[in-house]
Amino acid sequence: MKEEYNTLEKAFLSLKSEEEVKSFIKDLCTPAEIRAIEERWLIAQMLKEGGLSYRQISEETGSSTTTIGRVARFVNEENNNGYNLALGRLI
Repeated sequence: MKEEYNTLEKAFLSLKSEEEVKSFIKDLCTPAEIRAIEERWLIAQMLKEGGLSYRQISEETGSSTTTIGRVARFVNEENNNGYNLALGRLI
């Protein structure tokens, strides 16, 4: 992909309010994609808070333990630190 078109990060950074971000995400993603992203974000929060097993998180969210395991890998093991950075700033 041409670099001049690959500016998703810059597009997010240009938005000035929660409502603008919400509108952009609604235009960018399908309802199913938004639900999946919101589900992963909820799982990340629950994992970071601790105290619940994958099975308990699954029961509370309706998510599969496979999805929970994938999110946990990024929260606990991967070097991207995206979840942890956002979670840390919101606490």
